[in-house]
Amino acid sequence: MRWDRQAVKVDDGALPGLQRVGFVRSVRSPQFEGITFHEVLCKSALNKVPAASALPFRFTVNGYRGCSHACRYCFARPTHEYLDLDCGTDFDSQIVVKTNVAEVLRRELRRPSWTHETVALGTNTDPYQRAEGRYGLMPGIIGALADSYTPFSILTKGTLLRRDLGLIAEASRRVDVSIAVSLAIGEADLHHDIEPGTPTPQARLGLITAIREAGLDCHVMVAPVLPYLTDSADQLDALLGRIAAAGATGVTVFGLHLRGSTRGWFMSWLARSHPELTWRYRELYRRGAYLPAEYRDALRARVQPLIRAHGLAAGPRAMSPAPVLGERAPEPVQQTLF
Repeated sequence: MRWDRQAVKVDDGALPGLQRVGFVRSVRSPQFEGITFHEVLCKSALNKVPAASALPFRFTVNGYRGCSHACRYCFARPTHEYLDLDCGTDFDSQIVVKTNVAEVLRRELRRPSWTHETVALGTNTDPYQRAEGRYGLMPGIIGALADSYTPFSILTKGTLLRRDLGLIAEASRRVDVSIAVSLAIGEADLHHDIEPGTPTPQARLGLITAIREAGLDCHVMVAPVLPYLTDSADQLDALLGRIAAAGATGVTVFGLHLRGSTRGWFMSWLARSHPELTWRYRELYRRGAYLPAEYRDALRARVQPLIRAHGLAAGPRAMSPAPVLGERAPEPVQQTLF
């Protein structure tokens, strides 16, 4: 089935919110069963992060909106509501693709006002989710950044990053590049239940090794740690041991936060899969989106000796809007995505 024959008129399949973000067409394919791709033409590629967010970067690029990884806890879920889509199933299956993002990015990076600050990739939804295998946006984005001598970082769960390792390694000889792999769940059954669209933990460990073999450092985001599900000393010790054996150069660990409509989506999953924990989570998050300080302090005390024992460097907050153990929670990030 040819994708170039899959155009759908705006009044015959396009969702209302997409009309305001440069909608071109909607596409379905047997190769991506259950997923609809909405192709749009973006007006801008660089997103400026508000200073109040207290993040270690000021600019991001997101080629996709929505994510087929379908992680139950994803903090970006509420962004789909701007498009009149829901934060649950729609976020997992209605993927917005900025088909011209690399072209627009090149134009923006040529502006005399551009100061060549670090640009973060993968801060909203994963740049190496399954859609990237079809649309191939990342080589153009990486090329635009490298050609303009703009440093960048990548955060992903997607093993498709392997495809671009040569390009990333070449870019690293021109600009500062940092790569982080997200891996917080080591148990196969729990991984399948809570991150159903992501590569397996073993596949991501292989990705870490491949990144290191390409001559690049690889940080690992052990995040989010899930209270009473992945936070025991034995679980964390086992996972950090596998991460160290794979060659990771450092880790950042922090607990789950549940902001906005993500909270309801996650709690619905929890009630189905682990109903015995529902009351415990309600108690933990009764005051807001973030874990209470006493939990974060206890987790930090549990994790720090394990990080040292496995010879891993404890990293900065890196590429997440969540608080690292013991830190005050920053204000939520509001990004202009189109």
